[in-house]
Amino acid sequence: MHLGQIYHKTVLDNGIRVVSEEINHVRSVSIGIWVQSGSCYEGHGTSGTAHFIEHMLFKGTDRRSAFDIASEIDSVGGVMNAFTGKELTSFYIKIPDYHLSLAIDLLADILLKSRFQEEEIGKEQSVVLQEISMLEDSPDDYIHDFFEAVFWDGHPLGRPILGTKDQIMRMNRGSLVSFFNARYRGDNMVLSAAGHLKHDILVEMVKEAFGSMRKGTADTIIGQPEVSSKMAVLEKDLEQVHVVIGTLAPSATSPKRYPGFLLNAVLGGSMSSRLFQEIREKRGLAYAIHSYLAPYADTGLLGIYAGTGEDRIRVVVDLVADALKRLCDERLTEKEMHAAKELIKGNFLLSMESTDNRMMRLAKNELCFGKYVPPEDVIHRIEAVESEHVRELACELFDPRILSIVATGRVSEKDIAFGR
Repeated sequence: MHLGQIYHKTVLDNGIRVVSEEINHVRSVSIGIWVQSGSCYEGHGTSGTAHFIEHMLFKGTDRRSAFDIASEIDSVGGVMNAFTGKELTSFYIKIPDYHLSLAIDLLADILLKSRFQEEEIGKEQSVVLQEISMLEDSPDDYIHDFFEAVFWDGHPLGRPILGTKDQIMRMNRGSLVSFFNARYRGDNMVLSAAGHLKHDILVEMVKEAFGSMRKGTADTIIGQPEVSSKMAVLEKDLEQVHVVIGTLAPSATSPKRYPGFLLNAVLGGSMSSRLFQEIREKRGLAYAIHSYLAPYADTGLLGIYAGTGEDRIRVVVDLVADALKRLCDERLTEKEMHAAKELIKGNFLLSMESTDNRMMRLAKNELCFGKYVPPEDVIHRIEAVESEHVRELACELFDPRILSIVATGRVSEKDIAFGR
């Protein structure tokens, strides 16, 4: 089975790594700039800076107004967006292949020539404050920020990506530009592209557009977190109780991530998973119940989220505890192993049909491994996982000494005491 197309990598003189995949049967190109800039690299007094800078890069350059930035891509049928995470910020565009030069020019313009005007900073402070309020008004989203603050407890991974309202109001041009200049450097960046393109032509375009980008890097080591079992409740007058149960998980580069994929799929990562079937389908105790993996450079998180009534939260928590214990005590059946592997492989293969996903995969492989990881290797690693690997990982992750739980709603700690 051969899933890859034509992969290339070039490192520019200023340190920017250009990675691409030529896919000749499509007419789109997805291109993105990935910067090792996120909430975990902020200080205690600068929380939210990385995300705020992401917003500011859309607010005007020496050549383009904020409207120009938005309208130029819209006017050719393309899509432009960005996101900030714990460890990365990404700016990406999907565009018809014959407008690739426009996409590169626009990305270079916002990364090299953004003005950070005081007037626009003031406007964006108001926008981000509304974004934080919207998050706080959405308990099914906010509970994840609450959990991470409790679970990571003082470690940089526990800082909220959006920051806090007080910190947003204290931001100024000087602090933003200082953070930007420290992290937006060539050695700290990857430009990835996938679609109907030629690598040599892409590299020449990127050299011309990004040639003035500062060379250099910034510290990307945040250190291993020390975690312990914690429980916390945020009492609110809500219609539902929202709960997250979580533990450590394999990092983005750990060989154990492959058993982790199967463990998550069987536990709560699909509609056929144990938690979904037992808690929603069989008992009707919750509309939303799922598990998820959040891998980082040096560690990871496996979380379980549920939203249920206050009179049902105790039963839901106990059922989750039973599901975790069962994964430690019993190997997965051959049928479950086969189904989980087919689910993961199928999702992976379908994602490979999108230039967006291929572009993102190129960047993440470069950032995590410094190289291209052939899709065939991923399939082989998934196939090689055995049921005992999954059971051993479950015993490691579901250790009561690191398992934590938080909840919000009309709930108390006794309602969620895990494994009581």
